[in-house]
Parts: sequence; structure tokens; C-alpha cells
Amino acid sequence: MLLIATTYGMARFGVGLFAPYLAAQRPELVGVLGAAAAAQFTAYSLAAALSIRWADRHPRWGLALAGATATIGCAGIAAATEPGAFITAVLVAGLGGGFASPALVPVMDAVVAPEAAATAQSVVNAGTAVGVIGAGGVAFTASTIGPAWLLMALACAATGAALWLQLREQANLRPVPAAGMPPALSSGAWRTLAIPAAAALVAGVGSSLTWTFGPLLVTSSGTVDADRLGWLWVAVGLGGFLGALAGRLVEAAGIRGAWCTCACALALASAAVAWAIGPGAPWVAIAALSLFGAGYMGLTAVLILWARRAWPRHPGAGTSVLFIAVATGQAAGSAGFGLAQATANPVLLAAVAAGWCLLGGGVALVGRR
Repeated sequence: MLLIATTYGMARFGVGLFAPYLAAQRPELVGVLGAAAAAQFTAYSLAAALSIRWADRHPRWGLALAGATATIGCAGIAAATEPGAFITAVLVAGLGGGFASPALVPVMDAVVAPEAAATAQSVVNAGTAVGVIGAGGVAFTASTIGPAWLLMALACAATGAALWLQLREQANLRPVPAAGMPPALSSGAWRTLAIPAAAALVAGVGSSLTWTFGPLLVTSSGTVDADRLGWLWVAVGLGGFLGALAGRLVEAAGIRGAWCTCACALALASAAVAWAIGPGAPWVAIAALSLFGAGYMGLTAVLILWARRAWPRHPGAGTSVLFIAVATGQAAGSAGFGLAQATANPVLLAAVAAGWCLLGGGVALVGRR
């Protein structure tokens, strides 16, 4: 959970969360914020794609790469003062999460009893919430960009090294035979991921606005003072802890029902952000971001469980495929919202994001019997 906290909640999503500080302290970087976020989501997809072939065979290497790339990327962001270096550092930081999730799925399946696996996977995935809260704590401790990102780099290095050492002698993480790898999967097996991948892609577009521009929108509109920015991250993180209940939700509502529930929560959160920007109600912004955290952590946890159900012999590879779909949608959404946010009404942008989230929920119902 702590590795996900640092590689996701800090290294990956920290760029959008720290956007108001970037705007105030390094204004020359604000114009490329959308491009940087798109590069980061693209890098995440690249790392997850590479993980498809070996995440289930060599998960330890995935964990080592996750910690190393997140550390290097965070350190680069701390030092970056011009757009090219900033985008490059953000891209490297984005690789960490793409290596972490696919590797952790088989690790958890190996070390947790089968009857507890779904809950364990959800708890680990909720690490993003822990990281977002940690980012809020970093903001209170170090309100300038350089020290803040150096602290997050140290956190990434510490969690990556600790988990590597802990699992170094884990006997039941032996590599599986090459013949059992995903390339041997039939075309029918790939089709089992078509619907969740399409739903993840669409919902990813909708979620990108809040992750990349949400804090900037509510602070620049005056809804929340910039010096209270850390509380927005705490709200996202506290709400995200509800994502740990995704396993229970799947048991109660089914995999598609759970997905639609989480997608609707994201849509409602985006609509609430639009409302907060309009009348300038701080409590609405905090509530909206808390609901967003719950919906997003639940959504990604459901994807992990969907991948494990569709590809039971290759859960890490299946997770890679679905998380690539989410990140691809987020890359496209970040780039599009980045171009639009300078001129478009922010309330309209939030409403559009809500519509994408609802559409993502509807896609999951295609072909349902």
C-alpha cells in the first residue's frame, strides 16, 4: 500500500495536486501542465505495456523499477525550472505507477489467502489515497516546490527499497514458465477484456480533469485559498479509503454494477466541482474532491478484480491492459482539457468531465446479460 502511495499518490498525481504552487512559484511551467500530465499518463501506459510480458514472472523487478523511476522523476521535478526538463521529469515519474500495480497483483495473490485476496487487492490499491494525504502533509511541511518534491523522492526510494528487501527471499514468487505467458492467450481471452478496457478508457478521460486541474481550478477561482491547498488533498485521500471496500461492493453488486456505481460517483464529484467553482463554496469543493477520491480508488480497484476474473492465470498482465486503458484516456483528457482550460469556462469543463464519467459507466453495461 505504501509503494502505491508513493508511486501513485505522490510521483504520478502530485503534479496536478501541486499545480497551484507551480503556478505561483514557477509560472513558466503552467503553460505545459496539460502536456506534462499527458506525457506522464503516456509513460504510465508504456511501463504497464512492458509489464504485460514479465509482471507475473518477475514481479520483484517491477517493484524495483517502480521505486527507481518514481524516485528519479520526483528528484527531476524538484530541480526543473524550464518546460523541457519539467516534462521529461514528469514522464519518468509516471513510469513508477505503471511498473508498480502489475507487479503487486501477483505478489498479493502469492502472499495472501485466496479468500482474502479481493479485499487485499483493494486495500493495496487504496494506497493512492494514502499518498494523496501524504502529499498534503508534504505541502504543509514544505510549501516550496523543490523541497516538497525532494521529500517525495525520498519516500519513493524508501518504500521501493523496503518492499524489495522484504520480498527478496519469498519462495512462492518463483517465475512461471514462459509457455504460460500472455502471448499464448487466445483471441477469445483478449475479448474478455474488451468491455472493461473500453469503459476504463472513457472514464479515464473524465477523471483527468480533476487529477490534473482540479486543485488549480478551485484555487484560481477563489473557492479555496491557496494556503489551504493541502486540505483538498487530504479530502481526496480520506474519500479514497472507501476504495478499499471495492471487493465488498463487487460481491454485493457484481463486477459491472460495482463499476457503474464508482463511475457515477466520479460523475457526481465532477458536477460538484463545477458547482463549487460557480458560487465559490469551499465546503462543496472539499466534499466533491472527497467523493472523487472514493469513486476513483473504487473504480481502479474494480478494474484489478475484473482483470483477475478475466485472466486468472495472468492477473498482473490483465491489470496492465486495463490500467493502460485508463491512462490512455487520462493522457487524451489531460491534453484536451489542457488546451481548453485557458479559454473555456471551468464550470463547462467540469460538466464535460462528468459526462465522460457517466459514459464510462454506461459502456460497462454493453453486452450485459
